[in-house]
Amino acid sequence: MPTSLATQDRMHTLWQVATDRSLDQHQKIDAMLKAATLALDMDVALLGETNSEYILRHVYDISGLFQLPWQIALDQTVCYQVQLHQQSVFLDDLAADPVYRQHPLFTQFKFAVYAGAPLWVGDMPYGSLSFLRRTPRQQPYTPDDKTFMELLAAWFGQMLLQIEQQSELRAQALTDMLTGLPNRRAAEIRLAEEFARSQRDGLPFAIAICDLDRFKLINDHYGHEIGDRVLQATAHTLHNQMREGDWLARWGGEEFLVYLHQVDHAQAFSVMDRLRQAYQQFPISTAHGMLKLSLSAGVSVSQNETATELTRILAEADSALYEAKNAGRDRVIMHQAAQRNMRWKAGELQSALHDARVIPAYQVMMDLRSNTAVADEALARLVGKDGRIIPAADFIEAAEGLQLIHLVDETIVRQAMSRCATRLGAGASGAFAHFVNLSPQFLARPELVQQLLTNAQQICGSCSVAQDAIKPLVFEITERQFISNFDLLVREVQPLLDYGFRLALDDFGSGFSSFLYLAKLPISFLKIEGWMVANMRHNPKIKDMIQSIVDLCLRQNITTIAENVEDAETAELLLEMGVNWGQGFHFGRPQLDMNSQAIVTL
Repeated sequence: MPTSLATQDRMHTLWQVATDRSLDQHQKIDAMLKAATLALDMDVALLGETNSEYILRHVYDISGLFQLPWQIALDQTVCYQVQLHQQSVFLDDLAADPVYRQHPLFTQFKFAVYAGAPLWVGDMPYGSLSFLRRTPRQQPYTPDDKTFMELLAAWFGQMLLQIEQQSELRAQALTDMLTGLPNRRAAEIRLAEEFARSQRDGLPFAIAICDLDRFKLINDHYGHEIGDRVLQATAHTLHNQMREGDWLARWGGEEFLVYLHQVDHAQAFSVMDRLRQAYQQFPISTAHGMLKLSLSAGVSVSQNETATELTRILAEADSALYEAKNAGRDRVIMHQAAQRNMRWKAGELQSALHDARVIPAYQVMMDLRSNTAVADEALARLVGKDGRIIPAADFIEAAEGLQLIHLVDETIVRQAMSRCATRLGAGASGAFAHFVNLSPQFLARPELVQQLLTNAQQICGSCSVAQDAIKPLVFEITERQFISNFDLLVREVQPLLDYGFRLALDDFGSGFSSFLYLAKLPISFLKIEGWMVANMRHNPKIKDMIQSIVDLCLRQNITTIAENVEDAETAELLLEMGVNWGQGFHFGRPQLDMNSQAIVTL
């Protein structure tokens, strides 16, 4: 419908307001309502959303009668007719109208004129744009008045659509699309707000960072689709456990951040440990069956920090999480306890190394076909000052974090070589292999590698092993540890290979770059991840994966070793699949070397 010059003049005035870059969208709507009210010679402008109720969203009213927020039952309003028929309504004289002359708008509030137009946002009816006047009009509404008001309603509808779209975009930018939780950016914004509120009100709070234990194994063994399902179910479970006032966000990867309001150290630990236990009570259903998972959490509590300390609180929570993972997972560690534990572990490890209380325990490996012992593995143990034997799980990851793992490797290798020479001197077969773990931190130190070779030359000179023969010692490197430069790793292990030592790849299938290790390194033995062995009888997919590994190793002349063999049925199935050797409690538990100096001197 063409517009008249009068309507065009009115719209041009509003266009000037709509294009004012100093105003946001809501401010523009308010300013345009004011300009339109004056242009129509009215007293009040109302923009309302309608469903079962009329909810006032924007208003221009110099009398102050209508205030935000304000809502009323829709059927009690004059704009009910606008909503019902989706047509404009123009009432020049409410006193003469047979329907609305008894309406409170006229009888109580003394308005004489009403004009309303339907308002659509996109393709959905939204509400109405209404104008009120206290004194009757001298002239009835003209077609220009009606056209102007309906164009204005369409314009407002477009503006509201833009506001809605912008709001959705902002929400998407601050929402993790997989879990529906606030993402890291949203969490950072909200943390800043919570921190400011805490400083203003003097109330304590805590931040916890949670990590799903062994989540990478789920992705590696089941695929990312199942991994995503686990993350979604985790978000749902944790969200349902939040106290009022606490909130949850996806911090990244398999990490979640929990904000705990008004808690001290004891309360924060209690809340998070309850959440940890509750998480275990909800196994996650997948196409492969139920997955029962655990989580670790690190917690830091605010202590009247200055505004620059929020980053430190997050770092403390992250540090405590690291300690929770190192301590064996499935636990909550408070920052203060983590600091004490790390200091204790550093001191205990250094003392144990100095006092020769880091010793090997040996676990046998069996040839599955002949059922004879063919090798053993030296596993690190720490003898406490009280004589208690501490397993590797309780200190190896801490040794890595404290940059002491190379010293643990050095002492275990030295003792394993001495034991090998003693056995050979007593007439043991040179074909019996002795496996020892070497960390990337050890291999990256040329002086330690050279010292190892020097010791080996001296020991081999005292026994029957020829200098140019393949040595009984096999060094294990783990596939769990990410190696960024394989060419450098090859150069680091080459002196050991040149001397006749062999390499075994440990934990194959645990996650980072399994086949890249095989392609780049001269591997003689491959140890199949114990988690896969433990689950293959109940999961055909895992069994097929192991079979593929075995077939590949057979073609590459690599000896396969299955870890975590717990029973005869598993051993028999592995034999049928072509696995060469087995290691696990079914064949024998790790045994301490009772000739170790550390044991003798206790």
